[in-house]
Amino acid sequence: MMHSTEIANTQKLSFNDFKKEVLNDYKIARISRECSLLGRREVLTGKAKFGIFGDGKEVPQLAMAKAFKNGDFRSGYYRDQTFMMAIGELTAQQFFAGLYAHADINQDPMSAGRQMGGHFATHSLNENGDWKNLTAQKNSSSDISPTAGQMPRLLGLAQASKIYRNVKGLENHTSFSNKGNEVAWGTIGNASTSEGLFFETINAAGVLQVPMVMNVWDDEYGISVHAKHQTTKESISEILKGFQRDNKNKGYEIFVVNGWDYVQLIDVYNKASKIAREEHVPVLIHVKELTQPQGHSTSGSHERYKSKERLQWEQDFDCITQMRKWILEFELQDEEGKILKFVDSEEELINIEKESKKLVSKAKRDAWAAFTGEIKAESKTAISLLTKISEKSSNGTFISKLKNDLEAINEPIRKDILIATRKTLRYLKDENFSEKIELQKFIKKYLKEAYSKYSSHLMSETEAAPSNIFEVAPEYTSEEKLVDARVIMRDNFDAILKKHPEVLIFGEDAGYIGDVNQGLEGLQEKFGEFRVSDTGIREATILGQGIGMAMRGLRPIAEIQYLDYLLYALQIMSDDLATLRYRTFGKQKAPLIIRTRGHRLEGIWHAGSPMGGIINNVRGIHVLVPRNMTKAAGFYNTLLEGDDPALVIECLNGYRLKEKLPTNLGDFKTPIGVVETIKQGTDITIISYGSTLRIVEEAVKDLAQVGISVEIIDAQSLLPFDLNHDTVKSIAKTNRLLVVDEDVPGGASAYLLQEILETQNGYRHLDSKPATLTSKAHRPAYGTDGDYFSKPSAEDVFEKVYEIMHESNPEKYKSLY
Repeated sequence: MMHSTEIANTQKLSFNDFKKEVLNDYKIARISRECSLLGRREVLTGKAKFGIFGDGKEVPQLAMAKAFKNGDFRSGYYRDQTFMMAIGELTAQQFFAGLYAHADINQDPMSAGRQMGGHFATHSLNENGDWKNLTAQKNSSSDISPTAGQMPRLLGLAQASKIYRNVKGLENHTSFSNKGNEVAWGTIGNASTSEGLFFETINAAGVLQVPMVMNVWDDEYGISVHAKHQTTKESISEILKGFQRDNKNKGYEIFVVNGWDYVQLIDVYNKASKIAREEHVPVLIHVKELTQPQGHSTSGSHERYKSKERLQWEQDFDCITQMRKWILEFELQDEEGKILKFVDSEEELINIEKESKKLVSKAKRDAWAAFTGEIKAESKTAISLLTKISEKSSNGTFISKLKNDLEAINEPIRKDILIATRKTLRYLKDENFSEKIELQKFIKKYLKEAYSKYSSHLMSETEAAPSNIFEVAPEYTSEEKLVDARVIMRDNFDAILKKHPEVLIFGEDAGYIGDVNQGLEGLQEKFGEFRVSDTGIREATILGQGIGMAMRGLRPIAEIQYLDYLLYALQIMSDDLATLRYRTFGKQKAPLIIRTRGHRLEGIWHAGSPMGGIINNVRGIHVLVPRNMTKAAGFYNTLLEGDDPALVIECLNGYRLKEKLPTNLGDFKTPIGVVETIKQGTDITIISYGSTLRIVEEAVKDLAQVGISVEIIDAQSLLPFDLNHDTVKSIAKTNRLLVVDEDVPGGASAYLLQEILETQNGYRHLDSKPATLTSKAHRPAYGTDGDYFSKPSAEDVFEKVYEIMHESNPEKYKSLY
């Protein structure tokens, strides 16, 4: 029995309103559970590929939804379907549409079938790619599967509220924040708290003191592995007690609550919300004694690894079972002595349960009909076409079999349709009639439509796409002023910070000392610690800060001190940032700029050129490789007018070199996806990027002494590369190609070669075999000699070019060896 004052203090509702809310919550929980139960059957019958559900976590998610306000953000994992239903962002039919991978954003608003079920998102962008008013809706950042991968982003989502509350100039950004009152809510399974990303984020949030509420759903298992093998003391709240704030030290507020206790859950979540929202203090809620009625996923059975006693306990303490029991037993005497109840008999709950089953069953049927209906219509069109073709073709017998096989499939998928039609086209290669042309058009149109369904939105397709922004050249006074190149970076960042109040720059040593190369010298003092700030040594969450803040309308520049350190954050870049726009069908974006530096530093751990690994892991992020600081500054100016994420790799050995100081700082722009010819030539084209270009330029001077004219092209941008296909125009003139790179063999040089030879058809103009000159397969040895013998030198470039020319004209260019 619950005392009346507890109801009043917790909910501030009349009894009738509270009764209505409790019964509605119970209905949501039952609907969610039925979705899980029926969803598992759909997978086991083959209608869906895989299922991972939120059964057993329903009641705490109801409580979390009550404390979740407009403007708040969720960064969770694949158990939160009840929460999404409770905030009104997921229907049962949409749940099944996601399970079936319906490639229609109107049917599956989470990802248009691009993610497995259980991965949730709301829409932050309008149809044209512009921001919606995020403060007028409840928000969920798009989930990813890698365990604890949601944690770094959560940090940034929370930090954005702190920025909006404390930084002057952002007062009119009312579509993104209401004075920083928004809370970022994280969810994670207890086993995934063993991941390093969890601990890194927890520590960073405690340091930053951001409004983050971290929820741990604890059902004692991680797939089949018990908590005793996962967590010291078998309790995440126990081992994080040192994070508890006190009178002397800032830290966390920590709550521990049983996941089946509806009343206590509501109380805890209201308290957590108030603390985080008003005080900007992070909160940990350890929700324990939860269950997983169907095991981890559809891949196995939990009966294999749980004891009979544990299985019985899970039945008894199932959170919905306990909520049902509480509803039935609840009695309260009001001031007039009248006994108040939620239900007069169990029949009322039975009716809710029957109604929930009926609703979910219908939602499943409707979702399946919508999913299969449009494909059946497409299949019918294909069958009709194949029927006509089989009657005309000399290979009609074979085509009829393909048609009959397709017709026999009761519930075809698009793959079945294309297999039949494309195989048919093979039988028609020697025939010509109108139906063949019709078939060709059908296949081409089908593949084009498939691109939109399955391959679109990797990068921005809006007018703000950075590749749409044209070059603005640097301007100079008549009296050229030569400065250390780092001054150009510093003064350009100064101009950026003045121009864009939403820009923040942060990273290791980025604040107080103005970065290790003084590219931010004095800017923290000028613009304050919120806008130019130091971070701990924690690359993954530096990236996460940037992702989360960019998702809330800020324009962060996250600094990773050296390129090699980027590997700490590569998983977050690859799995989260690079896929965000794609996996939400263009409904979310995070235009984060990642700043780092590399190239030509000596030693295994600071060589600065793991480019092949980077570009093959971050498709969905622009990768820019400027050869000097003016070009780099221009990239930052361009990116801030666009809406895509990008990685800018500055030349580590270029900060003290002299460059001319532009007068239009903050305004000149380096175009993205455009190469630059920095020297004309007639005998061979060399393409390179970054600091290696200086090696090439040195060698080319020597080559000119022996009569070899080299054209040098600066790639500037690896992702995307040479959208105008200017490289092939050079090869058409020189008829020879060398790609010089300090990455390992088969790395970025191989990527560039494929782009030039395949995408640009450069092979058509070659008189000599195209070549690459790369570093050795190992990482560079330390010291000047180690660098010389590990990476391409000017002598290597000279001899490689000379060798190519010797093969072409051995009489003129006699062998050196």
